[in-house]
Amino acid sequence: MMEHSPQIDQQIEQAAQLLKNAGNAVAFTGAGISTPSGIPDFRSPGSGLWEHYDPFEVASLSAFKHHPEKFYDWIRPLAHTARAAQPNLAHKGLAALEKAGLIQAVITQNIDGLHQKAGSQKVIELHGSAQSAHCMQCGKLYGEDWLTDETLVQDNYPRCTVCGGVLKPDVVLFEEMLPAQAWNEAQELCEKADVIFVIGSSLGVAPANYLPESGLRRGAGLIINTQSDTHLDRYADVVIREDLNEIVPAICWNALGTP
Repeated sequence: MMEHSPQIDQQIEQAAQLLKNAGNAVAFTGAGISTPSGIPDFRSPGSGLWEHYDPFEVASLSAFKHHPEKFYDWIRPLAHTARAAQPNLAHKGLAALEKAGLIQAVITQNIDGLHQKAGSQKVIELHGSAQSAHCMQCGKLYGEDWLTDETLVQDNYPRCTVCGGVLKPDVVLFEEMLPAQAWNEAQELCEKADVIFVIGSSLGVAPANYLPESGLRRGAGLIINTQSDTHLDRYADVVIREDLNEIVPAICWNALGTP
């Protein structure tokens, strides 16, 4: 770990103490936690995935139904990157906190499965998962092996082995509702939480961004480690703008008493 300024060290200690003293802490993560693993986010100027694409033309439900090839042309490079990606220190730190009982769950906006790869057991995926899929025609379910090199080749998209229908990854596209079970579970966790640890999310995407706010209204402490401002910064106990791949592990190891 790199050395930090005295002010940052103090904030790390404060955040760690909040987690150590919490009875029900949860983590809330966005795309920023996975960028150190090589997965681009959606909105960063110059590198975001929406810089060169209209999301409603490639990643909406209606677009997928009419032109699945456009969706797969867009997601193919990202899928190759995500398949090769490995959890970073921030993912691993949260898994260690959960194992020690210092957080109850990870609520994530991400679809990459890196929290699970890092060892987190209770992961609430608000926007679904790219690790599974289903047939749009007959409904057949496909597991982690659904996306292969063969289905990712140019000018191709995966089809059902039973009926030949187009396979749709189990991710939430524009025009789709969030999965009800995940939403209800996340809402219950946030409403019961006494600390919410927000990592790598600008809290700009509704309705997921309402979850930390619902905990805050019920008196939860709030830790925020993001590179951008959020609408909840002024209510947070700790706000750290530094690199989360350094800060999150430092907070986790401090809370765990691990050098």
